Amino acid sequence: MKIGFIGLGRMGSSIVRNLLEKGHEVVVYDQKAEQIENLTAVGAIGASSLEAIGSLLEPPRVVWLMIPAGPAVDNVIDKIAPSLAKDGIIIDGGNSFFKDSIRRASKLFKRTGIQFLDVGTSGGIEGARHGASLTIGGEKGVFEQIIPLFEALAAPGGFSYVGPSGAGHFTKMVHNGIEYAMLEAYGEGFELLSKAPLKIDIIPAIKAWINGGVIRSWILELAERALQKDPKLESVSASIGGGETGEWTVETSIGYDVPIPVIYMALAMRYRSRQVDSLSARLISALRYEFGRHRQ
Repeated sequence: MKIGFIGLGRMGSSIVRNLLEKGHEVVVYDQKAEQIENLTAVGAIGASSLEAIGSLLEPPRVVWLMIPAGPAVDNVIDKIAPSLAKDGIIIDGGNSFFKDSIRRASKLFKRTGIQFLDVGTSGGIEGARHGASLTIGGEKGVFEQIIPLFEALAAPGGFSYVGPSGAGHFTKMVHNGIEYAMLEAYGEGFELLSKAPLKIDIIPAIKAWINGGVIRSWILELAERALQKDPKLESVSASIGGGETGEWTVETSIGYDVPIPVIYMALAMRYRSRQVDSLSARLISALRYEFGRHRQ
């Protein structure tokens, strides 16, 4: 199928390359002209402006957004909506707050008839390039219209319709909250290993855990990769970036009277990392770089 794609950063450009390799046509736009050029060089169709994207698509006109959460999403939607007509479908695949997604879906349909899907996209750069995990919210009939798109983007069995508008991003918010807690647990565990008087070799320990250990995971594989590059993580900042989706998770849990002390403490430790240097914080920074190329 043919799809418009806006936002060609690390995740966005990887998704576009994935789609192109699967035989889909992709019309691309980004504020940075070089990002458009990089992808037109491998088969994408470049749009000269946001307003021009709709004219380069065919019904049903589907546009995927991969841009930072907040007002930028509303600004882009306002600019592209007039060119999509009533058969249009806008997909927000970024990390937007679920309440914003509910509002956008209602506003779009009432004013223009355009449908809106919110998609929680997980798997980091490698997932975007070779098969992501997608949780999708919105009208189920709209989701079913474009299942071939999700089949192309997701890992085998890696996409699910999870509920009405907002459900996709709510699910991704919780996913990220769990991720915060997992990263913190790994970071603390490795710091304890590093302080043992027994001179434990951490990398062989990780290899054993990866192969059959109860705590085996992709994150653990990324930890091995990061430590192979820099065993003491001396090149990595101990200040852990991010925090927005974790803040949403904690705030939402308070609103629903759901205690999440482990996730809350993991978020608090990110704030603390900006004040105190530790191996634990450096490992978490290194892991965030490995899966998402987030700044170290």
